[in-house]
Parts: sequence; C-alpha cells; structure tokens
Amino acid sequence: MKTTALKYLWSYIIPASLVLVLYIRGWFSFSAVLVAFFAIPILESILQGTEKNMSETEASGALKNKIYDLILYSNLPILWGMIAWYFYVVANIPLQNYEFWGISISMGIFLGAMGINVAHELGHRDKAYERFMAKILLLPNMYMHFIIEHNRGHHVNIATKEDPASARYNEVLYFFWLRSVAMTYVSAWRLEAKRLNHEGKSFFSYHNEMIIFQLAQLSYLFLVWYFGGILLLFSAILIAVVGFLLLETVNYIEHYGLSRKKLENGRYERVQPWHSWNSNHVLGRLILFELSRHSDHHFKANRKYQVLRHFDESPQLPYGYPMSMLMSFVPPLWFAVMNPKVKSLQQEVQDLPSH
Repeated sequence: MKTTALKYLWSYIIPASLVLVLYIRGWFSFSAVLVAFFAIPILESILQGTEKNMSETEASGALKNKIYDLILYSNLPILWGMIAWYFYVVANIPLQNYEFWGISISMGIFLGAMGINVAHELGHRDKAYERFMAKILLLPNMYMHFIIEHNRGHHVNIATKEDPASARYNEVLYFFWLRSVAMTYVSAWRLEAKRLNHEGKSFFSYHNEMIIFQLAQLSYLFLVWYFGGILLLFSAILIAVVGFLLLETVNYIEHYGLSRKKLENGRYERVQPWHSWNSNHVLGRLILFELSRHSDHHFKANRKYQVLRHFDESPQLPYGYPMSMLMSFVPPLWFAVMNPKVKSLQQEVQDLPSH
C-alpha cells in the first residue's frame, strides 16, 4: 500500500519544473507552462486511464495509511518556499520581460495546482488543523473565501443557476471567469452572514471569517509591498490572479452545461454522478489528487482523495483536465466538442438510476 501511495509523488512534477523556472530562467522560465499544458496532455494521450476502483479492503488500508496525508501536507512548506524564492528572484535578479512573465505565469500555475487544489482537498477534512492548512494555502492566491463558498455554496447549488461556479450551456469561458470570480466572492459574504445570524453572533466581529480573510490577505500584500516595493506587490497580485483563474477554468470544465432538474416542490433533484464531468486519465488524476473523479467528490465531499471512485454513469471528458482546459480557451472549439456531448447526456440521464 505504501508503494500505491507514493504514486502521488507525481504531483511534484509541477514544483520540480518550477525549480528549472527559478534557477535556470531564460527560456526555461516557461517550463511549468510547458509541463502542465504540453507534456502532460501528450503523455495522457499515450497512457491509458483506468476505471478500476479499490476494493473495500484496499480502501480501508488506504484510509489508514498516513503517507497519503503527508504528501498533501508537504505542499504547505513547498508552496511558501517557492513563493519566497520567486520574490527573491524578481527583487534581486535582472530579468528580461519574457523571463518575468514566464516565471510569473509558471508560479501562478503552481499556486493554482498545488495551492488551491490541495486546499480544496484539505478544506473538506474534519480536523481543524487540516482546514487551517487549507486557508494558509489559499492565502497567496487571494482566494481564502473559496473555503466558505465552495463548501457551503457550490456543494449545495452545483449544476443550478444559483451556483456561480457551474458553467452554463454555451457560456464562454472568459465571461464565466468574470461571473464566477465576482459572484463566488459575493456569495461567500452572504453565506458567512447567514451563519453568523443563525449562531446569534455579530457580523462585525472576529467571528466573521470573511473579515479575518480580508485582513490576512491585505496584511500579506502590505508585507510584500513594505519589504519588496511596487514590483513585488504587482508580482504577488499577478501570480494570485493566474492561480485563481486556473481554478475557475477547472470549475468551468467540471460542470459545463450540466443542470439539475427542479422538482414540483421547488427544490432541485439530488446531486447525481451525471452532474459532473470526469476524467480517468491517469497522469492528471495523480497530479491533481484525483480531482478528476469529481462525481464521487460531490457524492461525499469529505471522502479522501485516495479512495474516490469511478461511476459508470459519470460523463467523461474526451481528454484529460489539462487538454480540456486548453480547449476551453478556444470557445468555438470547446462548443463544437462538448455541446453534442451535453445534448447526448441529457437524453441518456432519463433512464439512469439514482445513487
């Protein structure tokens, strides 16, 4: 089982490429971009995915194996170490314009893939220290509100018009970015206000996590500016934007065009496996900690990544996550490939059993 857990060390391919970015620089400044959106899609087109699920015995053993958790936890020091190194390079080493943009975009990809994605996994955990780690991982992405809106908003409203993180049929990615970024932030404030009101606590108090999050993020930016000046402040904001737009692109492909039926009582049907797009491409599964087995994540949000399951009823993306994200950047191409799949799925789901 230890050997099985170590396969998730493939996730380190992104920080490993970032070492080349920050140490060698030059045209290697774009290494993380090339790894994420060129090398991985090519390898995924060669390597076969698998629909195999763990047996109950294997799953029980995997849940007891702490190596799975340690691989996740290691991302916290790696992430902040890489951020410190990035700031040092930008502040102290003369860079060509292309080098600055290359290392910044690469750094943003790293923040999205290893910061927000790992925070997403830890943010669903029951232990307080794991949820705290999730918030620290979200901090440099300026997206700490994600832990509120995603857990209490997205998981309730997935595949409905009430969910800003579910892309609608024929919605262009770039318009989705604007809608989702703005409305998830607004939604997080509303959800936190609702929680405080339910608990009888003041909105303007230290109990309000949204206020704490804003203070933490502003303090981070202030310290970056104070010790590094305007250039580092701009750099910190730039890598954060790249990171959270990477997240929003993943959101876009995960639920594009899928919708839950509204029942006669005014409520939506229960979330089903066919309300999320999935991918069994093995490399993307390992690097993204099984994020692409997304239907099972929505079936049980706190199910740990190593035991997420494939459902036969789950609709499959034609390509892995990285290639699908690239395809979404070209709306006519995305619509040409995905719209027929959405329509076909809508016809099929009528006969599918509920879970």
